[in-house]
Amino acid sequence: MKMPGMNIKLTTVICVPQVTKALCFPSVTCVLISTKMTVYELSEEVAMENQTTPTEFILSGFSKLWGLRFLLSGVISIIYIFTLLGNMLILLLSLVQPCLRTPMYLFLGNLSLLDICQTTTTIPQMLQHLLSGSSSISYASCMAQLYFFLLFVGAEGILLATMAYDRYVAICNPLHYTVLISNKLCSTLVAASWLIGCLNAAVHTVLTIHLSFCGVNRLSYFYCDIPPLLAVSCRDISLNVTMTVVSSLFLGWGPSLCIILSYVHIMIRILKMQSSQGRRKAFSTCASHLMVVLLYYGSCIFTYTRPTSNYSLDKDRLISLLYSLITPMLNPIIYTLRNKDVKGAMKKVFDRKMFF
Repeated sequence: MKMPGMNIKLTTVICVPQVTKALCFPSVTCVLISTKMTVYELSEEVAMENQTTPTEFILSGFSKLWGLRFLLSGVISIIYIFTLLGNMLILLLSLVQPCLRTPMYLFLGNLSLLDICQTTTTIPQMLQHLLSGSSSISYASCMAQLYFFLLFVGAEGILLATMAYDRYVAICNPLHYTVLISNKLCSTLVAASWLIGCLNAAVHTVLTIHLSFCGVNRLSYFYCDIPPLLAVSCRDISLNVTMTVVSSLFLGWGPSLCIILSYVHIMIRILKMQSSQGRRKAFSTCASHLMVVLLYYGSCIFTYTRPTSNYSLDKDRLISLLYSLITPMLNPIIYTLRNKDVKGAMKKVFDRKMFF
């Protein structure tokens, strides 16, 4: 039996034909080469030769619920439709209604666009797998899905922090709001959030492309994401893990702490209000905002900041649904559809259509 580390003697016979000019052998010559190496070195060399990039991945996130796939497809379809309708409504209202052309609604319009793009990156593919019975995705499609998903998730993380700062200035420094939050600054912040999302996604996608999978192509997940791809890689992933933690610090922990500090100042200001009805309304709004923010950042931080030794893809699958399905559906309800300005704009649009 061969034990790791045991020295063995390998004897290899290499037959060199006459046509081999590089070795300049005049006739067919058999050269006996005696090589001494360890079994561990040999097995490592063979493993390196077997590292191949799969042509496709099998997404087996629904495998344990395969008997309920039609029910799941119906539920996911309803969530997707509500997400699209709610976010498209907010996006269109912010574009066509003059009363909503303010910095706050510029942020909300971009948030809606990000939610539409994020859910469209993953949900149609989930539905296709559930309804067709085939769970395969090509390698190129998997890398493309990974890039765009990380782009939208990262950009949304920065944008939510920007929106929290906007609310802080509007409530705590209302007299200086137009000076501190100009249209030019808002456009710059929105563009920066998209750019940071693009750079973050590009870094992680390039690092993932350089991974080797040794023929393993089954991902226990609903879509292509960093944790399941790292879990099946047979190459050193220390650089990938380090970059994931760094990104989580800058795009997760940093913005979430800024949001919490902003809302702490907002709540202190609310407590100083004289009207008890105004305090209740403001607290209700802030609490709902914080609930969505904590749900989003908490699930993202849980997914991307833990060491790979603590990965549990069964838990990660459920957590991933929070920021890929639930929060995009809740955002238009929490941030805008409860807003009196949005309700007024909707009433104007529907009244105009009924009049015509």
